[in-house]
Amino acid sequence: MKTITESNAATNTKSSMTAYVINAYGEHATFVQETVTKPSVVAGHVLIEVKATSLNPADHKILKTGSGISPQLPSAILHGDVAGVVAEVGGGVTEFAVGDEVYGCAGGFQGVAGNLPGALADYMLVDTDLIAHKPKTLNFAEAAALPLVSIAAWEGLFSRAAISSNDTVLIHGGTGGVGHIALQLAKQHGARVVATVSTQSKADIAIALGADETVLYRDEAVENYVQRLTNGNGFDVVFDTVGGESLDKSLQAAAIGGQVVGIMAKEQHDLLPMHLKGLSLHIVMMLLPMLTGKNRVFHQHILREVAQLVDEKKIRPLLHEQRFTFSQANEAHALYASGQYSGKIVLENK
Repeated sequence: MKTITESNAATNTKSSMTAYVINAYGEHATFVQETVTKPSVVAGHVLIEVKATSLNPADHKILKTGSGISPQLPSAILHGDVAGVVAEVGGGVTEFAVGDEVYGCAGGFQGVAGNLPGALADYMLVDTDLIAHKPKTLNFAEAAALPLVSIAAWEGLFSRAAISSNDTVLIHGGTGGVGHIALQLAKQHGARVVATVSTQSKADIAIALGADETVLYRDEAVENYVQRLTNGNGFDVVFDTVGGESLDKSLQAAAIGGQVVGIMAKEQHDLLPMHLKGLSLHIVMMLLPMLTGKNRVFHQHILREVAQLVDEKKIRPLLHEQRFTFSQANEAHALYASGQYSGKIVLENK
């Protein structure tokens, strides 16, 4: 693990801030501490004093591969999820005030709407359409674990599949980032929920989160659990949060006329099972509003709904027990790459 060192010894002033940046993408890319210019607030935006962020697969992929949606180099600031306090308010903003505690997924990427620096810094400039007031019952670290995964889960279950209380829903990766939120949202909507997991300990977590049944996918073939849990009929909705072979299994597990939702559809797949069953396939690309600038306010709507559900004790984030500081970003990404974690990896600005 590579410890972050300060590459610019300048002392912070009111016009500067500390950030943990990337100066080259690739397998050996690492974060370094720099003193950079503090963003100036603009109309329709607020400046957030960042308290915490979480690590999502997209953040790690950008770090290690770079892509067409990677923030501009040098001194690229990564991480989309943010929780913090409004420090300054831009013109035309009425729904937020200085001192408000907020959360959202609002940066760490670059799209047609421009470069959006991320949350691994003291301050983050964000479009107010991409944030909401954070859940009152959560601290900043807990709130930072929610935005990206909650928006993806909400879009998949409600905007795309439009699940009903009569549905039996299968969620692949039921204790993963998107999966553990999708599990809880589907259960709160009245659906019967089945979660696939890799170990019995994760099965216990899924049951504690509300799953009606679990499947140890390494030990049980698709046709077996389809027979065991649906009398061979298949699942009304299958939410695949894993991709690859899991999407193929999703098509196999779905009922005739059922729906499959995927968030990781990057490989080639045989769609014959989909054709033979008359399935609907929905692909969720959660980042699109941020990247394109279109329909961003829907993300704010979702975050408001999620905050209410959290405060009503209906859903909760699952966090990895080890916490990191921003200065330990390299260690946090090394843990993510190892796969030896459970729940969301969270970093606090301390």
